[in-house]
Amino acid sequence: MNLLGQAIDWIIQNPEEFNRALGQHLLMSITAIVFALAIGLPLAVLILRHGSMAAAAINSVNGLRTLPSLAILAIMMPILGIGLWPSIVALTILALPPILINAYIGLRDVDADVIEAATGMGMSERQILRKIRIPLAAPAMFAGLRTASVQVLAGATLAPFIGGGGLGDFIAVGIAGMDQARLLVGAVPIALLALGTEFLLGQTERLLFGERRAA
Repeated sequence: MNLLGQAIDWIIQNPEEFNRALGQHLLMSITAIVFALAIGLPLAVLILRHGSMAAAAINSVNGLRTLPSLAILAIMMPILGIGLWPSIVALTILALPPILINAYIGLRDVDADVIEAATGMGMSERQILRKIRIPLAAPAMFAGLRTASVQVLAGATLAPFIGGGGLGDFIAVGIAGMDQARLLVGAVPIALLALGTEFLLGQTERLLFGERRAA
């Protein structure tokens, strides 16, 4: 039996263990994305009116982009210890840069003529933000979500190194025991999750914003 067949056979024989790891992986990833959205989108709106604050925020998150995922996880360990929540915090930090940067650029780069026309019609800044900037920046925001989702699903592979669990557990066990079949039990589902998420979000993006992008 080839290695992939052995991996599938292991999953069939150990469904509870596999499903528990899959559930942990999805829980970490989805929670981190929700937290990153809850932080990144309001922050993008806040820094929109403050140039110096915007530069500091964008430079800071760009700095985070240069850190490897494992380094972010390692930094969290002495601060928050080990377990699920330190892993979620680390993954939130990993998801924040694409969400914040895309949201800020999308909001900032709305056509100035449109903003001027709305101001001339007597709309307040809050109304302009809600009715013009956010709808026009939505494609950029969604693109940030798409990028962050794939990065987090892949980055969660390293969560076992700080006790976060997930599908990465199988990879760690496989590497430690030189068990390639067990390694594939974790690696193949993670790859499928990342590719599937990229495909589904890409299709959703085209359905929601295809005509606007074409225009």
